[in-house]
Amino acid sequence: MINLKQHITEKYFITIKELASILGVKVFIVGGFVRDIILNRNRSEIDFLVIGDGPEFAEKLADKLNIKKVNIFKNFGTAHFNYTGTDFEFVGARKESYNKDSRKPKVETGTFEDDIKRRDFTINTLAISLNEENFGELIDTFEGLKDIENKIIKTPLNPFETFNDDPLRILRAFRFAAQLNFKVDDNILLAAKEMAERLKIVSQERITDEFFKILASDKPSIALILLQKTNVMKVIFPEIANLAGVEQRKDFHHKEVFLHTCQVIDNIAPNTDNIWLRFAALVHDIAKPQTKRFVEGTGWTFHGHEEMGARMMKRIFKRLKLPMNKLGYIEKLVRLHLRPIALASENVTDSAIRRLSATAGEDLDDLITLCRADITSKNPKKVSKYLRNYENVMAKVKEVQEKDNLRAFQSPVRGEEIMEICKLKPSKKVGEIKTAIEEAILDGKIANTYEDAKKYLYEIKDKFI
Repeated sequence: MINLKQHITEKYFITIKELASILGVKVFIVGGFVRDIILNRNRSEIDFLVIGDGPEFAEKLADKLNIKKVNIFKNFGTAHFNYTGTDFEFVGARKESYNKDSRKPKVETGTFEDDIKRRDFTINTLAISLNEENFGELIDTFEGLKDIENKIIKTPLNPFETFNDDPLRILRAFRFAAQLNFKVDDNILLAAKEMAERLKIVSQERITDEFFKILASDKPSIALILLQKTNVMKVIFPEIANLAGVEQRKDFHHKEVFLHTCQVIDNIAPNTDNIWLRFAALVHDIAKPQTKRFVEGTGWTFHGHEEMGARMMKRIFKRLKLPMNKLGYIEKLVRLHLRPIALASENVTDSAIRRLSATAGEDLDDLITLCRADITSKNPKKVSKYLRNYENVMAKVKEVQEKDNLRAFQSPVRGEEIMEICKLKPSKKVGEIKTAIEEAILDGKIANTYEDAKKYLYEIKDKFI
C-alpha cells in the first residue's frame, strides 16, 4: 500500500485522527483532494468520508478547531465549514438507489465500499485513511491510481449504471478530460451517446454550471468535441451542435464552423480567465447556419450573422438561465466581432475608428482579444498578416481616443440641458437631438467638448422643434 503521510502533515489531520479514535468511527479523505495530491494540483477543498454520522463528526471537530459556524444539510447527510481558507465537506457513508424518472435518490446508511463504488470516476474513488491503525495509507479500490498514470477517465461501475444514477456525470467526464488532458474510456463514450436524452431530467442550473466549468478549462475543445461526438451537445446546446458540417471560406478561418469555434475558444483560453469572454468566443458565429449563402465566384457567405447572432442571445440566456446582466456584454461582442478587421486598411477614416471606439466602449480590449482568437488559419503567413492588421487598428484607436477624448464617449450635453434649452418635455425628440450631437462628434464635424457640443445644439435645435 502507498503511504501519503507526507501530504497530510497539517495539525488538523492529527486532530481528526484522535477524534475518530475517541468516537469509534472511521474517517477518510476521498475524491478530488486525493487525486490532485497525486497530480500535484492545488486544491482548496477537502472531502471527508465518515463511516458513521458525518454531520455529528463535523460539529465535534468544529468545536475542537474553534469553528463557530457549521452548515448542516440534513436531507443529504452532509456538513460543511471553512477552516483557515480551506473548505471542509463531511458526509456519512451511504448507498443510494434511484427511480428511473428522478434525480432524487433513496439514501441509506452504507459501508466504505458502498460509498466508494457510488462515486463518479475511478480517479475520484481514491481514499486516504485518517485512522490510527493505517494513518496516511492510500486505499485504491478501483485502480484509480493506474488510471491517473494512464491518463484515462473510467467509471468504477458500468458507465450505464453510473450515468443512470446521475446523468450530469456525462458532462463531468468530459470536463475532467478537458481539465486534466485525459482521454475518455470508450465505454463512457458509448453510454454517453445512448443516454444523452436522460440529461433532460437534470436541472438547467446544474447543466449550465458544469458547462461553464468546461469553458473555464485550459483546453475546452477537448470536452466540446466529445459533447458533439456523443450527440450530448444536441441536448444541452443545440445551436452549437448545429455549427457542425457548416463549411466556410478558408481565408483566416478553419473551413468548418464547429471546429473553427473550438479553435477560437482554445486560442482565447490562454489569454483570459474571463468566463464571459470565453462564452463570447463560443457563440460568436452561432448564426452562421441560418445565414449561409453560396455566392458564385466568392463561395460561402454569412452576411448578417453577427447581428442575427446577437439577437439570438436573449433567448439563449433565458433557456440556459444565465445572468441577464451579462447579456449586453455578449450581444455587443457578437455584434461587433467583424468590425475591427474591416478597419485594418491604411486609409481608414478617423470617423470609422471613432465609431468602433464609441460602440465598443470599455469592452474594446476584450473585442480585440476575441478578434485575434478568431484567426484559425493553418497558414502562418495569413495569421501574421491578420494579427498585424489588428495591431494597426488598435494603434489607430489609441491615437484617435487620445486626440478626441473618446474613452467614455457620450454627448457632452446631457438630456436635461437639451430639454431646458429646447423647452421640451421628456420625449423621443430629446434622444434624437442627443444622437445628432453624438453623430457630429463621431463624424469629426465638432470636437468632443462641452463648449462645441452646446454651440452645435443651438445650431441644430430648430430643425427638431
